[in-house]
Amino acid sequence: MSGHSKWSTIKRKKGAADAKRGKVFTKIIKEIMVAARMGGGDMSSNPRLRTAVNAAKAENMPKENIDRAIKKGAGELEGVHYEELTYEGYGPGGVAVMLEVLTDNKNRTVADVRHAFSKHNGSLGEAGCVSWMFAKKGLILIDKSGADEDRLLEVALDAGAFDVKDTDKEFEVTTDPTNFEGVRKAIEEAGFRFNYSEVTMVPQSTVRLSGKEAEQMLKLMEGLEDSDDVQKVYGNFDIADEEMERLSA
Repeated sequence: MSGHSKWSTIKRKKGAADAKRGKVFTKIIKEIMVAARMGGGDMSSNPRLRTAVNAAKAENMPKENIDRAIKKGAGELEGVHYEELTYEGYGPGGVAVMLEVLTDNKNRTVADVRHAFSKHNGSLGEAGCVSWMFAKKGLILIDKSGADEDRLLEVALDAGAFDVKDTDKEFEVTTDPTNFEGVRKAIEEAGFRFNYSEVTMVPQSTVRLSGKEAEQMLKLMEGLEDSDDVQKVYGNFDIADEEMERLSA
């Protein structure tokens, strides 16, 4: 599992998302608005919107907030126009970093992103400098305790998953982004517990970090994610579980 996925799992266990619920809501609302603007307000024909709304529900966002964001995105209500951007750069130890951004002010955003990189021993790069190292996939991590691997394999592959791997602590299910929701729903209905599930950028290879570089990398992730304009941050770092737990405590 990539460091990004480990980091996301640990944050959820810590309740870090709950501590910043207002910021989480802001980012999800932006995604709902953009998804509705690009593909319309009907979730049945707009997979991206459906995924965003499911994320909102997972965070217990009130239904009226979700409906309002959809209407703003679809043009039924007045709303801010957000632009989708991708930034790329390097973290400590040469780690490849990708950011997905939704912003109404590019100058503000790039200044914030550049500052976060430079503050934590990283650097903002040119477009295309690291994107080739990642592939967009659905990633679902299943808690191994009490999970039947054969049953999971059957359910996931029947639903259209690419692969199911047995890692040290979890089962890792990968899917095509378009099949992600269907696979996730099938696994959930079969009674398996998730540690992490998201359409994400999966690195082709990883960079092992420890010590000061590992600490700087996690601080860089936090610094970038703290921006209201940054929706997702991906990195091809790998940090030992014990060290990741210690540094994020």
